[in-house]
Amino acid sequence: MTAPRIAIGGFLHETNTFAPSKATYDDFAHGGGSGRMMRGAEIIETFRDVNAAISGAIREGEAQGWNLRPTLFCATSPSAHVTEDAFERIASEMIDRIVAELPLDGVFLDLHGAMVTEHHDDGEGELLTRLREKLGKDIPIVVCLDLHANVTAKMFDMADVLESYRTYPHVDMAETGLRGARALGRMLTGPKPEKAMRIAPFLTAIAWQCTHADPARDLYAKLEELSGQDRDMSFNMGFPAADFPECQMTVLAYGPGADEAADKMMEAIEAAEPAFKGKVWTPEEGVAEAMRLAAEPGRQGPVVISDTQDNPGAGADSNTTGMIRAMAKLGAKGAIGNLYDPEAAQAAHAAGVGATVTLTIGGQSGVEGDAPFTGDFLIEALSDGNFEAKGPYFRGKVMNMGPSACLKLGDLRIALVSAKAQMADQEMFRQVGIEPTEEPILIVKSSVHFRADFEPIASHLMVCAAPGPMAVDPALLPWQRLRPGVRIGALGPVFQPETETA
Repeated sequence: MTAPRIAIGGFLHETNTFAPSKATYDDFAHGGGSGRMMRGAEIIETFRDVNAAISGAIREGEAQGWNLRPTLFCATSPSAHVTEDAFERIASEMIDRIVAELPLDGVFLDLHGAMVTEHHDDGEGELLTRLREKLGKDIPIVVCLDLHANVTAKMFDMADVLESYRTYPHVDMAETGLRGARALGRMLTGPKPEKAMRIAPFLTAIAWQCTHADPARDLYAKLEELSGQDRDMSFNMGFPAADFPECQMTVLAYGPGADEAADKMMEAIEAAEPAFKGKVWTPEEGVAEAMRLAAEPGRQGPVVISDTQDNPGAGADSNTTGMIRAMAKLGAKGAIGNLYDPEAAQAAHAAGVGATVTLTIGGQSGVEGDAPFTGDFLIEALSDGNFEAKGPYFRGKVMNMGPSACLKLGDLRIALVSAKAQMADQEMFRQVGIEPTEEPILIVKSSVHFRADFEPIASHLMVCAAPGPMAVDPALLPWQRLRPGVRIGALGPVFQPETETA
């Protein structure tokens, strides 16, 4: 019997249409913290043992004896729109490489599900439509998606199964790929499944989507109950910073009883709406509270603060200075990272370890209420930015943050880097000589992913809202193109498009 020929590839981007910087072809080519663009067999060798959806598909495919045909894989940090040039070049090459592998028995793609380009609201839907036009309707296509996918009607129609992560922080990416590959395997020997999609009437802030806590914890337990050996289900909490009509939370069901299962899951989601809220601190109030908590007798571990509105994992540039100002003003002891400023990092390297230099850092994105910060910094440590991540989220990935430094200002240490990736791994501090477990306060430019590696060492977790491009409350964003009637945030205002007046 001939081994099934399965084409595999990936093209991942999470688009914040309100963010300051777009994703160019070079961003995908070099990848930053996401890793550079790869083609052919290198994809299999690189991803076999890391935490990525394509990794689970590779392992399952090899176990099933498939003839895997790797095509192209690329990803880059979340940002504003993918440029037209980048999308067209990458999409065309990926499709050409898949078509070149015909005849095929199936296709597995690792996508994000929230890509918006300069010329298409629905990047993944456009990619899948073009691919389906080349392959026809019979070849099974399975796509793994991020839990934050804004699943569109076109994506749902063009793919036979969409399989999404079930954890946030995302520690089950490889497991999701395995589920997706098994769904593909069933279609190699049997019919395509019946399917159903439901859309929630509200959006939720990413800060309250963590699956370590309710309501998400209970909702994903419900999802597990409704899934089964012959039924695949996904709950996509969506990415609430993409200004187009299909920015939305969705439920997907595949297999016997898909419609009934999708209805039950959506009922549970709608009932949980009031619980998608939490406490948010201003920078100075949050730092003052963190100082109080850090001084408590018997405290074990640092107080960890999420600088959620400057999360590069949600399209921010990781360079706002609001939390630095609050720490400096209150004389707080601790560390913050990562601050993305290649020019300042270069200046630190030029000055050398032990030098004290006047630097102006951060604040380059033009965010309202934010500005560059000037101070006299001690260059405490320097690094080339290369290290292996050890936490559950980036697990096993070799990171390249570019020239990096530890800047010391009074009792505050700042992890300064030359590449963008959210602070979701303790090694990001250690690579510039900061031991996170010894700091009383840690400030991380991340919304939820940091919890996978930092929650185990934290005495307390807090969320602060310094000025930044990723609003902690979706209702604060200047929406123009959402679908009419959707609630912007849990129990939030109802969106109605502005009407032109005569």
